[in-house]
Amino acid sequence: MIQVTVGICAYNEATNIEATVRSLYSQRQGCFVIDKAVVVSSGSTDGTDDIVKGLQKEFSTLRLIRQEKRMGKNSAINLVLDEDEAGIVVLLNADNTLASEDSLDSLLRPFEDPGVGMTGGHPVPTNDRTSLSGFTSNLIWSMHHHISEISPKIGELIAFRNEGGRLPTDMQSDEDILRMNLEEAGYRSVYVSEATVSNRGPESIHDFMKQRVRVNIGEMYMARNFSYEIPTHDFRKLYAAMLGSIRDMGFHPLKLMTAVMMESFARLYAIAYVKADKGDMNVWEQVQSTKKL
Repeated sequence: MIQVTVGICAYNEATNIEATVRSLYSQRQGCFVIDKAVVVSSGSTDGTDDIVKGLQKEFSTLRLIRQEKRMGKNSAINLVLDEDEAGIVVLLNADNTLASEDSLDSLLRPFEDPGVGMTGGHPVPTNDRTSLSGFTSNLIWSMHHHISEISPKIGELIAFRNEGGRLPTDMQSDEDILRMNLEEAGYRSVYVSEATVSNRGPESIHDFMKQRVRVNIGEMYMARNFSYEIPTHDFRKLYAAMLGSIRDMGFHPLKLMTAVMMESFARLYAIAYVKADKGDMNVWEQVQSTKKL
């Protein structure tokens, strides 16, 4: 059996944290056992901590670490790594839920191969595709899925071998940094499409742009600082992923054109931002419309 530590990084997630924790403990533990689940609550003021404390009465392996000040996701992940004794860590976002009872088992089975260092799951948005913002959120994650089938772009739900390194706290690209370090150590990364996780994309164009600008800034700082190739910035992979997404979602030319224009603007803004070296967004403003799973 594979022993794992599960980390859940939270900031004001009172709306979602119970569903997230319950989805974790509802998993069928075929190849793994949860050594401990660690919720790092970073400066939460909305009752997140009290909800976790209540759940601790039900789940004996659930732990709570409170950071008095919000210091960014990488800082919270480092606290999870400090608590890990199992050697394999799963990171589950506090505003996501595991979409099936076998998601975690699927995510962890590749670690039976000692050459695998990191695995990533398949995020599935809960947004309604009929609205422009909902369509765009679904398109982004559909393309993410198709790119990951070619070259793993791991995010939202990940598992990895804890090799003792720690993340820089002045950056936001946690998954990419972990993957880079493990691949440099000789491990492989694996995308597991069966390991589904439900998330919520932005519900307004304003929120979509705010999120996409921030993500692109993080990825571009990652590429600049480490000369590291980000699969979602390879236009050949993007073209193939777009064709796959059209097959999945149907051809909606107006929505597709608008989505491409918004993402292009977000990337151009991020290019200018990084060129001016304004600093990575290691602590960012929450996108509230993504907090309604």
